[in-house]
Amino acid sequence: MAEALDSVDVAIVGGGIIGASTAYWLAKAGVRTALFEKGTLACEQSSRNWGWVRTLSRDLPEVPLALLANRRWSEIQQQVDVGYRQNGLLYLQENDRDANEHAHWYESAKRYGAKASFLTKRDAQKLLPASARAWTGAMYSASCGVAEPTRATAGIAALAREAGATIVEHCAVRAIERSAGRVSAIVTEAGRVRAQNVLVAAGAWSRLFCGNFGIEFPQLKVRGSVLRTAPFDAHMSVSVNGKDFTCRKRADGGYTVSQFSASLAELVPDSFRLMSKFIRPWIANRAIVRVRLNERFVDELKIPRHFPPDRETPFERCRVLDPLPYEKGIDQAWERLLETFPVFRNARVAQSWGGYIDVTPDAMPVIAPLDGAPGVYLASGFSGHGFGIGPAVGECVAALIRGKNPPVDLSSFSLARYA
Repeated sequence: MAEALDSVDVAIVGGGIIGASTAYWLAKAGVRTALFEKGTLACEQSSRNWGWVRTLSRDLPEVPLALLANRRWSEIQQQVDVGYRQNGLLYLQENDRDANEHAHWYESAKRYGAKASFLTKRDAQKLLPASARAWTGAMYSASCGVAEPTRATAGIAALAREAGATIVEHCAVRAIERSAGRVSAIVTEAGRVRAQNVLVAAGAWSRLFCGNFGIEFPQLKVRGSVLRTAPFDAHMSVSVNGKDFTCRKRADGGYTVSQFSASLAELVPDSFRLMSKFIRPWIANRAIVRVRLNERFVDELKIPRHFPPDRETPFERCRVLDPLPYEKGIDQAWERLLETFPVFRNARVAQSWGGYIDVTPDAMPVIAPLDGAPGVYLASGFSGHGFGIGPAVGECVAALIRGKNPPVDLSSFSLARYA
């Protein structure tokens, strides 16, 4: 690799949806770009998420990204099949409190361009199978959709290749080199590559990578869990958030099922190093994120926080984070789905899996150049929201790197907000 590729304009660390999307937009603009992935494309959370492409209930600064992403997903789907379709999304309501929360969000979000409608119980039921629960209504967006996580990153990466980007799998980036205070190269396990700019889009690995470079990035990992059914027709194409379960139709004919409470925050050494920044979010979200102390603490205690570029790094010792699913969480989600829509009792669970979500204290990403490190950019900490906005984030990061104004205001996503 090193002999064939000795110099690029931009090196991207991480082959998930963010890295691949950025490579696509940079290559389209004629920028010499190479993406490096220690494992395979989308081997971690980019292929393990729910597949939602949503605007509803996002943090307000993310709403413009979501609106732009909807347009970009449609354009990408016209070029390569990533499973994108606008099937609509329902946030179901059981009481006035739910309705008021949704109305409050929409009142703020519509100033950013979000669109939603509020359905009566009768209108919501028209989109759903027979339900045993007493829904009072729903917040609905017809423009929200889904894409297939197992196809999307590979499809976007293929477009990036066609536009001239180089995609290198099974090749970890060990370090970033500087010359005269600015980025001059990256060091990979296969050799050194000169680069003028570097994007760190390494998902759950970003904190470790940044820390070795001298950048403090407050990020923890949360284990999410998901299941899918075998192909089954429940006569429900709309995606659903039922509070204690989520469900969406898959392109393979089955359904993806999970719940927010299927997330597990495992206590690790970084949990204590970052306690002052995360304690309030933990308390506020204790109903949906379970905190556990298990063998992961010892596993991460053994990982060095600093390592030289001339020997094997943690990124090579563990190329893919592949945790077991949190069985209690997804079992609860499945039971709630069956109680809510009895038709699913005829469906069969085909598979369940886990994945590590990169989480920040305020559950919003960092999308920014790094102060004190000219030429280095960070796009990470998407907190489970990154898949749907990936193509828009890639477009914005590509603009930043090229010295252009991004199409969306990124001022809310600076690293400095955690200082």
